[in-house]
Amino acid sequence: MEEALKQKANLLRQSLEKSQITTEEIMAALDTFDRRLLSIDSAMHPIQEIMPVYMRCHENVSKCLRKTEVIVSQFDRIRQAEVVIFKGPGEDLNGFLDAMDQLIRISRFFNSRKSYQARESTLQHVNTLLADATRMTENEFHKMLTAVSKPVDPMSLFDCLPSKTKASADHDDTTNISANDELATESRQEALTYKLPTLISPRYINPLHYLAVRLVLVGHHKQCLNIYRNARSNALQKSLEYMGVQKIGKDELQKMQWETLEAKIPNWIDLMRICVKLLFAGERKLCDQVFEGIEDSFLDQCFIEVTSSSLTTLLSYGEAVVKIKQSPEKLFMLLDMYEMMCELQPEMEAMFASKEGSEMLRSMVSLRKSLVATAAETFLGFRDKVEKDPSKPMPDGGVHPVSSYVMNYLKFLLDYQEMLTQLLGEYRTGGQEEGLQFAPSILLILLALQNNLEAKSKQCKDQAQSYIFLMNNIHYMVTSVRKTEAARELMGADWIQRQRRVVQQNANNYKRVSWTKVLEIISSKGLLSSSGGSSNPIENSVSTSAPKDAIKERFKNFNTQYEELYHKQCLWKVHDRELRESLQLAVSEVLLPAYRSFLKRFGPIVENSKSKCIQYSPEDIEKMLGELFEGKTPC
Repeated sequence: MEEALKQKANLLRQSLEKSQITTEEIMAALDTFDRRLLSIDSAMHPIQEIMPVYMRCHENVSKCLRKTEVIVSQFDRIRQAEVVIFKGPGEDLNGFLDAMDQLIRISRFFNSRKSYQARESTLQHVNTLLADATRMTENEFHKMLTAVSKPVDPMSLFDCLPSKTKASADHDDTTNISANDELATESRQEALTYKLPTLISPRYINPLHYLAVRLVLVGHHKQCLNIYRNARSNALQKSLEYMGVQKIGKDELQKMQWETLEAKIPNWIDLMRICVKLLFAGERKLCDQVFEGIEDSFLDQCFIEVTSSSLTTLLSYGEAVVKIKQSPEKLFMLLDMYEMMCELQPEMEAMFASKEGSEMLRSMVSLRKSLVATAAETFLGFRDKVEKDPSKPMPDGGVHPVSSYVMNYLKFLLDYQEMLTQLLGEYRTGGQEEGLQFAPSILLILLALQNNLEAKSKQCKDQAQSYIFLMNNIHYMVTSVRKTEAARELMGADWIQRQRRVVQQNANNYKRVSWTKVLEIISSKGLLSSSGGSSNPIENSVSTSAPKDAIKERFKNFNTQYEELYHKQCLWKVHDRELRESLQLAVSEVLLPAYRSFLKRFGPIVENSKSKCIQYSPEDIEKMLGELFEGKTPC
């Protein structure tokens, strides 16, 4: 056991001694390796110091090679673009435009490479090519736009107009309005929608857009604008000519007679509506499509220059109408024009809202203001014309033309009541803060007519006829008002009642003035002298001896006076049958009883001379009174 332990101890000692030797050998080897590394490091140090320089040189060389490659590629692109440009845009428009874009990019590239020695010569060549390409683009834009810019066929515009018949039918059918009224409203609005005409075939829009964009990119805004304006404005002007619009100078317009202008106004109103809602709106849409993406001011200017000449032509016609001497007949045409301007103003304000369109908008607003002023002054002047009408009363005492004219005029005014009310509300004179009101103005017109009729009645040689004249004309006024619901509502029941009392008053005045003298002739006054003082006329007739000659004279005077009145008043005219019959009845009610009484009392006294003294029986009188106011020569 002890021997074994000694052996193990010896083996362990020997192992440790070997490990010590190995360690010493390794340390010696490492020391040698370290010395070698130091020598290698000393040898590599100069190389490490110069290496960054070599790296920078390599990077510079690579960078130069890349720049050279880029420049060389630009020259390759120039050659490629040059080939396409020389072919022109006719064969391959998209390829031509791509080549043009390439030249624009190349030009920008060399403009940013100021250190490149051949920069100037290269830029000159590129810019020459670009100038040629721009010229070709202008020519192609002009050629294409001119070719497709044709006048609009007037007949095709009818397809663009709203379905007025359907809209009117929907509007009039007020009996079926229920929960679906909103749907019906939408249907009517759809029926009133204007469908814009196709001014240029859609397949040309994109090519024109691409050409326009290239021209603007190279700074040829003005050339692009001129080409577009000339082509589109000419097409628009020809479209108007096809529809009958003539370009007339202001001097020539102002020399035109009112009748000539008046005949053209309805057509002018339709043309204004068609131009603004269809042609101008179509031109605006076309501008938006062709110049999409280009600055708004340029787009607005193009649109203004295309439409300004046509709009000026139309507005100048309106201004000429306004400047023609005022007359009552002119008012309704002015109101039609005003209504149309009110209708179009929102759309025109939207179209010409830009700074470029401000002048056109001012012209439109100026025309509207002129229409307001002229129409209001014409309306107000009508009252003075009525009151100062110099014509004489009718020979037959009938309804005067001025009465029928004014009342018919009133009917038209009521048809335009809504529009005229709006117009008068806009009208300002002097320091007025508020406009005029419609209803009081109408009352003043009727008052002016009554004043004029009063003045005319005083020109009648026969006072009785003057009352017939007033009765006829005021009754005509009342009847005209009562026939029209709008007039009844406007004038009111009180006005109608007052005027009917005036009619009755004139009828009573006529009876008094015309028949009082006749009634005095056939009265017993001056023929009876009572001896008994009885107040009973029968008793008096028995107890009184009336002079026979005086009674004969009374009958003769009656015959003469009655015949004179009969022959004269048969020629007088009461147009209204009901009024005529009531007046005949009123005369009969006072004359016939008096004549019967006179005939009964004094007829027997002149029995022997009856054929000479008593020419008319009560029945004859009654029949003859039924012939009064017929406006006919008595048989």
